[in-house]
Amino acid sequence: MSGLCDLHTHTTASDGQYTPSQLAALAKERGLSVLAVTDHDTTAGVDEARRAGDALGLRVIRGVELSAKERPNFHILGYGFREGDTELSRLCEKYRAGRDERKYKIADFLREKGVEIDLAQVEELAGGEVIARPHFARVLVRRGYVSTNREAFDRYLDTEEFRRKVKRFKADARACVEAIKAAGGKVSLAHPYQMGLPDGELDALVKQLKGWGLDAIECHYPKYTPEQRAFYLRLTEKYHLHQTGGSDFHGEKVKPDVNLSALRLNLEWLPH
Repeated sequence: MSGLCDLHTHTTASDGQYTPSQLAALAKERGLSVLAVTDHDTTAGVDEARRAGDALGLRVIRGVELSAKERPNFHILGYGFREGDTELSRLCEKYRAGRDERKYKIADFLREKGVEIDLAQVEELAGGEVIARPHFARVLVRRGYVSTNREAFDRYLDTEEFRRKVKRFKADARACVEAIKAAGGKVSLAHPYQMGLPDGELDALVKQLKGWGLDAIECHYPKYTPEQRAFYLRLTEKYHLHQTGGSDFHGEKVKPDVNLSALRLNLEWLPH
């Protein structure tokens, strides 16, 4: 595989703004040759994106982004895994059920804060099988409780109190990695900076993940500092890992400052 790519994107199957077909069309307009659809905890949008990609001459890689339970914002990206009944598909079903249960907890938490929203509006906005915090954020903006999605997270949906009171199912990192590998996929550590770990602790974590089957680190991401990118590149050299990269695109209504990336990376190691 060659050409320009974005290996980290989201659709309406999780918390993105665009349907899988629309995302494929946007990627083609952006001049991409390769797109990975990596929705949160689900692969429900991949087949539609691949069909649209085939019609457009765009290679769409089957992807997913799993949340690991050990720490906040610890995300594992999977690529090129098999379809069908696998440990990964069963794990995604557990995640889906956990998110479905959590929506009631989020509504209760917001009610405690004096924020009354109609859960039906959140479900209608979500449309897909995963109901996530950005859907709540967008309803909070619509109802005038906050001005932006970012404010919704800062005030309500990503506070220490929220994380303590509103929990959902997450597998441990090893289970995430091994489920992807067992399905024939490749594994990358997503946006490491979001975990807030000192360099030494991140180094130790990457070493541990490598032992379980980690293949790559997301070395290219819009919000990295030059120093962060350089450190992640050094880790790939130290542990003989590949590089991935992407925008974490959700659409302008969800993340207004994030556009699709157009990266030139070596993708020969990824399953076709």
